[in-house]
Amino acid sequence: MRFLLRPGWLGLTAAVVLFAVACFTVLGPWQFRRHEERQARNQAIEESFRVPPVPVETVLAGGRPADQEWRQVTLTGSYLPRAQALARLRSVHGEPAFEVLTPFRLTGGEVVLVDRGFVRPVRDATAGRGGQVPAFEPPPQGQVTVVGRVRRDETGGRDRGVIDDGGHRQVYAIDSATVGAAAGIPIRPGYVQLNAEQPGVLGPMPLPRLEAGPHLAYALQWLAFGVMALAGWVLLVRRELTERAAAPAPAGANHGGEHR
Repeated sequence: MRFLLRPGWLGLTAAVVLFAVACFTVLGPWQFRRHEERQARNQAIEESFRVPPVPVETVLAGGRPADQEWRQVTLTGSYLPRAQALARLRSVHGEPAFEVLTPFRLTGGEVVLVDRGFVRPVRDATAGRGGQVPAFEPPPQGQVTVVGRVRRDETGGRDRGVIDDGGHRQVYAIDSATVGAAAGIPIRPGYVQLNAEQPGVLGPMPLPRLEAGPHLAYALQWLAFGVMALAGWVLLVRRELTERAAAPAPAGANHGGEHR
């Protein structure tokens, strides 16, 4: 099997091994993790309908909203409309939208970011890529009590900072630290997504569909691809060996010892 040491076969073997290793150790496990995350999210949403809301202070006490994501909470306090920001370039129900983010000061003094829901952009010739911000209802004044679900801060897009467009502070990610820094006030990590029919809500944000998704199938496919790549390499090697065994010997190869 010296032919395996030739450059072409060495390159093919290395490519097959690297691809199979990636399938077994990176691509397949990555999809398995996404499947597990989707299952955990679905379970958390289902659980949120069975467990009554609790004061947001008890959920955010540890400063880790990711551990309680989708948990229903109550907030009592007042909105801070001057610190408001809009999340731009969003999509809700498959159509462009802005999400309205209004900090909310609790009666205890801490500030929590509240996602009041979405509004549709106004399209005209002068509007930018994200469209023009429409007129929308301001939050109610004075003390109110609202109910929503805890969400973790978004990470993608937070490095793009804050812009001012049409007199509105706008961000690319729903991130409490980014909104708080722009407004000059400290905001607790995470945010609360308002439920429908709550004081200050606009277009209520829909909950994710409770479905498993394709990630488990993708994970199994990547494992199958890794096995197929190795099996294909073995078949190529066997075919090469068969062809070499069936090939006629070079002329004169069996007459080196004959004498006249």
